[in-house]
Amino acid sequence: MMMHTTLAQLRILKLDGMAAGLEDQMAQPIMGTLSFEERVALLIDREVNARNDRKLVRLLKNAHLKYGQAAIEDIDARAGRGIERREVMSLALGDWVTAGHSVLITGPTGAGKSWLACALAQYACRRGHSALYQRVPRLQEELRIRHGSGVFGKWLLQLAKTDVLILDDWGMGAIDSMTRSDLLEIIDDRAGNKATVITSQLPVEHWHAWIGDATIADAILDRIMQRNHRFTLTGDSLRAEPPKLSKKEKTTDLS
Repeated sequence: MMMHTTLAQLRILKLDGMAAGLEDQMAQPIMGTLSFEERVALLIDREVNARNDRKLVRLLKNAHLKYGQAAIEDIDARAGRGIERREVMSLALGDWVTAGHSVLITGPTGAGKSWLACALAQYACRRGHSALYQRVPRLQEELRIRHGSGVFGKWLLQLAKTDVLILDDWGMGAIDSMTRSDLLEIIDDRAGNKATVITSQLPVEHWHAWIGDATIADAILDRIMQRNHRFTLTGDSLRAEPPKLSKKEKTTDLS
C-alpha cells in the first residue's frame, strides 16, 4: 500500500522516469541485493534520461525540420557526391553551434542539401540545442504577415534565441526590399552568437547579386562569412527514380 502511494506521489510530482524505475526495481528481485544508495542512484539516472528524452522530442517538434529523421550517421558519402563523412562528423561533434558559426551548403537540386542541413540540426537537438527550419521563398510571405499583424519584433527576438537556424533554398527567386532588410536583421542578430545553416543552388559567389542591394548584400555576407564551413555537393539528383526496364530487359531479368 505504501509503495502504491509513493508511486502516485512521484507521478504527481512529474517524476515519471523515477516512478517507472521504481516499478522496474520492484519487479526484479535482484535489486534487493543493491544498497540503498545504489538503488537511489539508478532511480535518479532513470529520471534524468527520461527528461532528456522528453526534451529531445520537444526540440525536434519545435524545429519543424523538413527531414525529421535525417541523421549524420546515415550520410551518403559515396564517391562523386562531394562530401566526406569525416568532415561532416568533425563539424557535428565540434563547437560550431555554441561558437555561432555558419554552415553554407551548395549544390544542384536533389543533391541532398536540405537533408544534410536537417541532419546537422537534428544532431544539434540531440545535444540539447534548439533549432528551426525555414524555407526562404516561403519566409517572404511569413515576414509580410508578421509585419502586418505587429508580431515581427517579438518573433525576431525568439528567432535570435534559437541555437540553429536553417535557411533553406536561399537564392531561389527574387526578394523584395523588405525581405532584404529583414534578412539582415535576422543574420545580424545571429552573427558570432548563434549558428546558421544556409542551403542554396546558387554558388556562394553569386549570393551578392541575388540579394540585390549592394549595401545590404555587403552587410549580410560580411556577417555570414565571418566564421563559416562550406560543403559543395555534386552528383546526380538523389530524388531521381531508377531507370525503367524495357520489355526485353524485364524478360531477361525474370529469366
